Amino acid sequence: MITLIDKALLDEVCAEAKTNPRRRKNRNLHPRDDFPAHRLLNAMQPDSYIPPHRHLDANKDETFVVLRGLLGLVIFNDAGEVVQAVKVGAGDTANSTAMGVDIPHGTWHTAIALVPDTVFLEAKSGPYLPFTAEEKAPWAPAENTPEAAGYLAALADHLSRV
Repeated sequence: MITLIDKALLDEVCAEAKTNPRRRKNRNLHPRDDFPAHRLLNAMQPDSYIPPHRHLDANKDETFVVLRGLLGLVIFNDAGEVVQAVKVGAGDTANSTAMGVDIPHGTWHTAIALVPDTVFLEAKSGPYLPFTAEEKAPWAPAENTPEAAGYLAALADHLSRV
């Protein structure tokens, strides 16, 4: 059976993101975590913080295509300095550079919803594995720490100038 990615589904996953303590929600399109190809909808609110990270597995390049809203993508060097920041928006969203991005494995990155109810389609290889210590940015605050909100605000401010 096919899954329609339509307004109703985007509305549903956005409503789930609004009530989720992490302020984001994934809707997996792949059947299980060990499946070789992961495809998922990722709905985010602007106050959701994804700590910067990288995927070291050579098979873990990631592709994001924004379906709704405006996403900020921030790329860092190994010292945690911003080397690139882009706005990725759905269709003809004002102020966006592109509708999608492909992020090579090994690239430090994070994504930020710049407007409420931002949804992107994410694709990468499976299986799902939790981040290793080497994949977590040592220079960025962890999720749910007192420093995280200020760090997120600084990244959003940086993106506002792009």
